[in-house]
Amino acid sequence: MVEQTRRLVLGGGTHGVVGRCRDFTRRALADWRWPSGSEAVDDAVLLVSEVITNACLHAGGPHELVLRHCPGQLRVEVSDGSAELPRVLPPRERVRPGGYGLVLLERLTEGWGTVPTGVGRPGKILWLELPGPA
Repeated sequence: MVEQTRRLVLGGGTHGVVGRCRDFTRRALADWRWPSGSEAVDDAVLLVSEVITNACLHAGGPHELVLRHCPGQLRVEVSDGSAELPRVLPPRERVRPGGYGLVLLERLTEGWGTVPTGVGRPGKILWLELPGPA
């Protein structure tokens, strides 16, 4: 099977974007025959919500959500206009609300990271990779 890709252009807005991205992800996974209500689908939707929320809170809003599906794996990419890299809060700061999204990424993904958006374009792409359903 060849990689299948879905793109949702968001344009940097924040209003209603998290729900749109969750719905977009659920539809794509259903089209790719991931079992509805499975742990794999729940993890993917949760992590998309987290990274989109982080882009809204810390980067002025996401520009694009890209889902790349190939056998046994889903790659999620979220681009934004901020060059600031995500960072896990040290334990002393964890008493404040929030700050657990990147901890979830570390625990639920096969890997995650960031890359610069590209020459002449400010920002970054945060990517994560998840195993497909068992």
